Amino acid sequence: MRAVRLHPPGRIEDLQLDEIQPPEPRGGQVLVRVHAAGITRDELEWPADRLPAIPSYELSGVVAQDTDDFAAGTEVFALTPFDRDGVAADYAAVPVEVLAAKPPSLSHVQAAALPMGGLSAWQALVVHGRLQPGERVAVTGALGGVGHLAVQLARSQGATLVDAGEPCDLLFDSAGGEALARSAKRAGRVVTIAAEAPGATYFVVEPNREQLLELARLVDTGELQPEIDSTFPLAEAQAAFMRSAARGKHGKVILRVIE
Repeated sequence: MRAVRLHPPGRIEDLQLDEIQPPEPRGGQVLVRVHAAGITRDELEWPADRLPAIPSYELSGVVAQDTDDFAAGTEVFALTPFDRDGVAADYAAVPVEVLAAKPPSLSHVQAAALPMGGLSAWQALVVHGRLQPGERVAVTGALGGVGHLAVQLARSQGATLVDAGEPCDLLFDSAGGEALARSAKRAGRVVTIAAEAPGATYFVVEPNREQLLELARLVDTGELQPEIDSTFPLAEAQAAFMRSAARGKHGKVILRVIE
């Protein structure tokens, strides 16, 4: 099968499209025919100690073989674990506990844009931020891959959105740096995914099937819609990651595995 792999020393220009053997799913894994894979700006730094490695940890695709949990042909999407190869390939062996049925109203490209950003937003606002209806919420990086979903999710939970820097009950920081420093002083609670900061709750997003299903429900009721910045074929992974690292994006960068 085709797979994008990051070779040493681990720079964008070290991404190559290789031919490798398809994965053989072990117990608790499902073989998925990947249709689209989402990428994240700094993820090429994550597998530095296990190169060559396949990037991308967000997929939308179709179950390739019958399992106890999913019939072959079922459309699924997922955020996959970060401690192993990713999913920028024709096939991926995915732990069954992180797979969820794809929202029927989304294409595979759209669905691949949802897991990382949607789960980051959910865990920031609902889990760590303890958001309550009627509270005032501000989001830094509100146009980014995470931020634009956090804005929609906050509204779906009955919150009032205010601009970053205004007084608020909860600040969700997805940008870091000066944006956090300017806004945190006027926030009752601060949650960040950018970097550890005094007085802020910092966390790393985790795969969660139940939360994905809740996000899918919000998509299908029209309350949540992932935005696509751009798409690239698998063979243009270098260009995709260059776009992901660029300023001025609006939404998610996606690799199209099946055209």
